[in-house]
Amino acid sequence: MNEFIGLAYYAEVPAVLFDVQRVGPSTGMPTRTQQCDLLTCAYASHGDTKHVMLFPSNPEECFYMAVQAFDLAERLQTPVFVLSDLDIGMNDWMCPELKWTTATGRTAARCSRRKRSRRCQVPPLPGQGRRRHPLSHAARSLGEGRLLHARVGHNQYGGYTEDAKEYQVVLDRLARKFRRARTLVPAPVIEATGTSDIGLVAIGSSRGAVNEARDILAKRGISIDYMRIKAFPFTKEVEGFLASHDKIL
Repeated sequence: MNEFIGLAYYAEVPAVLFDVQRVGPSTGMPTRTQQCDLLTCAYASHGDTKHVMLFPSNPEECFYMAVQAFDLAERLQTPVFVLSDLDIGMNDWMCPELKWTTATGRTAARCSRRKRSRRCQVPPLPGQGRRRHPLSHAARSLGEGRLLHARVGHNQYGGYTEDAKEYQVVLDRLARKFRRARTLVPAPVIEATGTSDIGLVAIGSSRGAVNEARDILAKRGISIDYMRIKAFPFTKEVEGFLASHDKIL
């Protein structure tokens, strides 16, 4: 139901969605792993949206990226996807003992920054009297919100408007938010010698198969640089790797 994801995007509702990708049941192969939902999740909506995505390669990264996903959703006030797959989600894995520290989770200081948000500068909600919860805010979608049965727009304070100039301010902020996400998401893992013009790009649980293939090629004297992308939007490191290689696999 992508319209609800689009509603959350334009209403700026933080949410985390986990997608354990697999071949669809209608194909007769529901037990096969697949990385088939990348574009679906990246632009999931009934409008012009771009979503933040994280790509774990094993259960350990699923654990830590879950924390990062909730942190990003809170910082950016937007839906965030964690794209696992069936291989990670259903098979047995060995990984280091998972650790939780105060540095792992989101701090209260970050949460308090929302008080400075324009959407938080709204009157008390009904039933709150003269005081409102410090983290309450107004939210309204900009696209065709099916829950509202109408095409509605909102200004930077969360109020209703049909003024194109007012909700263009919101659109511009959403665009800046996505650009900002490039500096917050995990950087890719890059293993490059700088001597190869061939670049191999992979994501997720394919890491093991890719490393095995690289070892086989290395024994044959074939050098290939490797990059494992861990998030979308792509960071400057991803763009640099792609630009520095003539052939991308």
